[in-house]
Amino acid sequence: MGAFNLPNIGFKALRQHHVTGNILRKLQAQNSSRSFVLQTNNVNFRKFSSTSITNSKILITGSLGQLGAAMAVDLRKKHGANNVIMSDVVKAPAHMKESGPFVYADILDYKNLQSLVVNYDIDTVVHFSALLSASGEHNVSEALKINVYGFHNVIELCRRYGLKLFCPSTIGAFGADSPRNPTPDVTIQRPRTIYGVSKVHMELMGEYYHHRYGLDFRSARYPGVVSALIVGGGTTDYAVDIFHHAIQYGKYCVYLTKDTRLPMIYIDDLVKGTSDFIDVPSEKLKIRTYNVAAVSFTPEEIAAEIRKFIPEFQLTYDIDPVKQKIADGWPQVLEDKNARNDWGWNHKYDLPTLCHEMFRLLGPRYGKSYV
Repeated sequence: MGAFNLPNIGFKALRQHHVTGNILRKLQAQNSSRSFVLQTNNVNFRKFSSTSITNSKILITGSLGQLGAAMAVDLRKKHGANNVIMSDVVKAPAHMKESGPFVYADILDYKNLQSLVVNYDIDTVVHFSALLSASGEHNVSEALKINVYGFHNVIELCRRYGLKLFCPSTIGAFGADSPRNPTPDVTIQRPRTIYGVSKVHMELMGEYYHHRYGLDFRSARYPGVVSALIVGGGTTDYAVDIFHHAIQYGKYCVYLTKDTRLPMIYIDDLVKGTSDFIDVPSEKLKIRTYNVAAVSFTPEEIAAEIRKFIPEFQLTYDIDPVKQKIADGWPQVLEDKNARNDWGWNHKYDLPTLCHEMFRLLGPRYGKSYV
């Protein structure tokens, strides 16, 4: 498919008219006998988003995951159910379909994403689609496709249409050469997992697009996320599984050593913080990627809190060398003073209150009551 040069239309006129539908229809009519690619490398279809909180139209990719689903609930309360479009590559449960718009979206299919942006008049993308740390190590090629090529499609689409883009990063973006306690926002980053490498790539590409094109890109490095939803594929997921096993069986076998300290966050803190971060005016952000921190603990420390609810709880160890190696290269404590100073990040849940909330939510699921 060859490139097509626009006849009798200067790029200044295109910028003024933002390549309107009428122009495109005329061009297509004039050239219906051959396909063409519109050269738009230097054309922004709209000004970069300065959308107010009340009229945002948001597309969430990977919205059926642990974070996407929770963010959709929060954002729909804030912006209205019909203004937040959930998307994924698998079927949504009935209750999610009933709660607001849900569409199929494959981030590896640029045209598919483009049609959603145009048809739903999207101005903000919340990009959660990713293959996580442990899963990525078992399937590097798939991680490259989803985490790198898929992100390229998303960020280029945001550049082209002037959209705001939020994409989470991770503690996995740091490596064994990074300072671990505390780990600042800006420091050496030499991750040794494909997940971490892809997230550093995402951070740097986002900063480049911001400085080169003015793209409103923003990212937050998430700690391990604790929620009542059963998850999988991440190195910090033991901090979720341990509660389910404690309540069901009174014991749990963890795959990390007893003194492995990692940053964690309760999902309600993460959702509120992310929602607030997305709405912060761009000019208040002094950097484009921020650490967000809440609590750090070891398997032994969380087990001690669990025993306040289940005194007979037993914790044993069967070390997974892959996950242990990943964890040994991650921060123990994140420094997040910039997020707290620049846009008011703050957390509510520490380890005791996090555990209390997990038992409050999970106890009834298994026919038990703890709080």
